[in-house]
Amino acid sequence: MNQIRLGLTFNDVLLVPKRTPLSSRTEADVKTKFTRNISLNIPLVSANMATVTESRMAIAMARQGGLGVIHQFCTIEEQAEEVRQVKKSTSYVIENPVSVPPQMTIGEGMMLMDHENVTSLLVKAGDELVGIFTSRDYLFENDLTKRIAEVMTPQERLVTAPFGIPLEEAKDILHKYRIEKLPLMQNEKVKGLITTQDIKKLEYWPNACRDEKGKLRVGAAVGVKDAVERGAALIDAGVDVLVFDIAHCHSDLAIQRLKELKSTFKIDVMAGNIATGQGAKDLIEAGADGLKVGIGPSPVCTTRLISGSGIPQLTAIMDVYEVAKEHDVPVCVDGGMKYSGDITKALAAGASTAFSGSLFAGTDESPGYIITKDGKRYKRYMGSASYDSNHERKENLEGKKVKERLDVFVEGVSTLVDYKGAVEEVIKGLVKGLRSGISYCGGRTIDEMRKNAEFIQITGASWEESKSHGAKLSD
Repeated sequence: MNQIRLGLTFNDVLLVPKRTPLSSRTEADVKTKFTRNISLNIPLVSANMATVTESRMAIAMARQGGLGVIHQFCTIEEQAEEVRQVKKSTSYVIENPVSVPPQMTIGEGMMLMDHENVTSLLVKAGDELVGIFTSRDYLFENDLTKRIAEVMTPQERLVTAPFGIPLEEAKDILHKYRIEKLPLMQNEKVKGLITTQDIKKLEYWPNACRDEKGKLRVGAAVGVKDAVERGAALIDAGVDVLVFDIAHCHSDLAIQRLKELKSTFKIDVMAGNIATGQGAKDLIEAGADGLKVGIGPSPVCTTRLISGSGIPQLTAIMDVYEVAKEHDVPVCVDGGMKYSGDITKALAAGASTAFSGSLFAGTDESPGYIITKDGKRYKRYMGSASYDSNHERKENLEGKKVKERLDVFVEGVSTLVDYKGAVEEVIKGLVKGLRSGISYCGGRTIDEMRKNAEFIQITGASWEESKSHGAKLSD
């Protein structure tokens, strides 16, 4: 047997403090890359787990500068719709705004607005814009059988602007005419819409992670079985990056599917999970634009116990980064982080982003209900390979209750996690800790921190010393 290597994880090391050039920790720059072409303003990504990331979480993550990855444990159309909800939540310009014919009734228009989650409808006769119908037009209206044409703002009273108008000029027009909707015209046809609500969102979340059109960025996961079919639907819905999420991605089948994805679509693909330099080399050669690292470090994953396989997370990051840096491919650490200091250590070891379910589970934005037990509030958190997740997935796909126990292979557990409130506050705390870590490492940016990083291995007693024990006046 070859000499056995030592594997380290976050609790086994500390970062050696260095002289800092920062006057304040708030000066630390936390911008980073998720994949070759996808940049984030903060290095935090919510995991594609059924009890963690759907559209509500993805919107909240992107507004704070990070990214949410929509889970794949649903039908292709359901996942694509979650992506669409994120993409239409905020933008500089609403492309292809919802339009209706003038003969539609007010009641029908109200139902459509509720379904599409919009506050206005463009009224068109063929391709011609004839008016705009907003929530103000049916306020206090009792007869919902009236045609929209009877109450809408007609074309002759509309204020419009040319498609492609700079945002500041559009804001001036909205302010001058005291209007909330500005249709954008090109060759006498409607090409887009700017609203005051979207402008407010742009200004309220200045650090948001957006694409070139001002829409929030969103990722979505695909598995090995229907990667191309699911990927096509997600790309059509507007997804920015695909996460090829396989428990053991260093396999012949996974590499074949990754090559199919990259040859079929022009989109960045984050591939994982892996834990070795050889895995990194093979996936990069197959076309991966980012690498996700982690075999069994999650608190709801039992892979290491069931299979006896894995590599402690800090060593896994270092091994993968040694290969990835030669190809300028970002590394994403997936799982094993309990504290903001763990994120700092992961990024100092070579990761560019931190991908987590446990850090964001239990928040308002995670799917599921708040459960009260013994006076405390919780939310459910399921490992993707847990029995509960498999059972619930089968019920959702079949649309009925499944009473018999399934014969499935399990590498995860389901648990309750403390209710944490708004994910925004969780993110703020994690980013503050990371900025502090960058300062202690004598850097201004994540890259500088990584270059300056010096790890020291510690004992179990040293880790106990690191923990907070509270004040003991008798000592």
